[in-house]
Amino acid sequence: MTTTEAPAAASPAGTHPSPPADPDSPAPTWTAHPTTTEGWLERAQEVSDLLAADAVARDRANRSPFREVELLKSAGLLTLLGPREFGGGGQTWETAYTAVRIVARGDGSIGQLLAYHFLWFWTAELVGTDEQRAAFARSATEGNWLIGGAVNPRDDDLTVTDEGEELVFTGRKSFSTGGVVSDVTILEGVLEGTGDHVFTAVPTRQEGIDFAGDWDNLGQRLTESGSVRITDVRVPWADALGYVDKQFHGLVYATLNVPAIQLVFTNFYLGIAQGALERAAAYTREKTRAWPFGGDDKASADEEWYILEGYGQLASKLWADEALIDRTGATISEVLHAPREELTEQRRGEIAVQVAASKLRIAEDGLEVTSKIFELTGARASSNSVGLDIYWRNLRTHSLHDPLPYKKREVGEYALAGRIPEPTWYT
Repeated sequence: MTTTEAPAAASPAGTHPSPPADPDSPAPTWTAHPTTTEGWLERAQEVSDLLAADAVARDRANRSPFREVELLKSAGLLTLLGPREFGGGGQTWETAYTAVRIVARGDGSIGQLLAYHFLWFWTAELVGTDEQRAAFARSATEGNWLIGGAVNPRDDDLTVTDEGEELVFTGRKSFSTGGVVSDVTILEGVLEGTGDHVFTAVPTRQEGIDFAGDWDNLGQRLTESGSVRITDVRVPWADALGYVDKQFHGLVYATLNVPAIQLVFTNFYLGIAQGALERAAAYTREKTRAWPFGGDDKASADEEWYILEGYGQLASKLWADEALIDRTGATISEVLHAPREELTEQRRGEIAVQVAASKLRIAEDGLEVTSKIFELTGARASSNSVGLDIYWRNLRTHSLHDPLPYKKREVGEYALAGRIPEPTWYT
């Protein structure tokens, strides 16, 4: 699969697109991709603005986000981490994390799709051989793939059988973000008769991959994160990432997959919370009425002391969270782009603690923001047509991914005793 081509996106045309009125019409396109970090973040903002324009309607319709994926493709965002020599953006993880955050402000679901895609794009970098890394980076970038993953570590019912020159994947995963809208799926299973985990990339559209279409959750409704049945999906041993002569050759660097994806979560949580505060503030300025029965009557809502206090509290928390998350993103980005053999267990553990602290802060503060905004916008803002509920539903749903108290414990053990967490599927 490292050199197999998937369907490429349509050739870009047009510039600075605006959303078409017909949701079934083609996604907007651009004439060229950015060449600078600032340009890529501007592109992410353009995509975010387009998504925000009809986010409420699309959430209510709950349709598979094929058109939204085409938007990400035509914007070039899927290739942001790809090498420049293959047509990619050549950007760092620090930029990728920020792009995820920006897109999530407009639509948390699509921010998650992009976020997971970046992690799966980096899978070969994390665990693959040098040859696999180069081949996958080229194929994924030139193919403009959206990459999904059937890698839920709590499911142990996807087995991998050694059949000589091939591996055969069979079983089920209860979650598979990206689902039917992806071009390529990262599979993970345990090699039969061993405790060894095997990662590989396969074309999504094949007979042996059957998505149940059962993603029907409170939030993040457009992420295609339902279950998937895997039946006799065959891959050559050469596509088993990190394996040479059927033996895995991994480094401490390979265990960065979990801190990297946990910080992915952290950034789209921040984006969702920022989007909620921005949307609520706009509503307050435009529609919220001052309270006329308090004995301290104001002419407009933006003069009400409790509203000013409320926005001040929420904004200051998000600003503090953003500073912490940016610092963590810069730290892990430097390591992700450094020579793989240089990473030590101690350094990896310290980064994991920073990620845990970042995630627990934005999860708690973000849930406060997405709930408190109703008190600052007023009763009429609870109308379904306004759509402020989307932000809380999205953040509430994904922040249950793994228990937050364990993140607090990891930070506490480090702060109190200097102990770093042992790498696990969630640490």
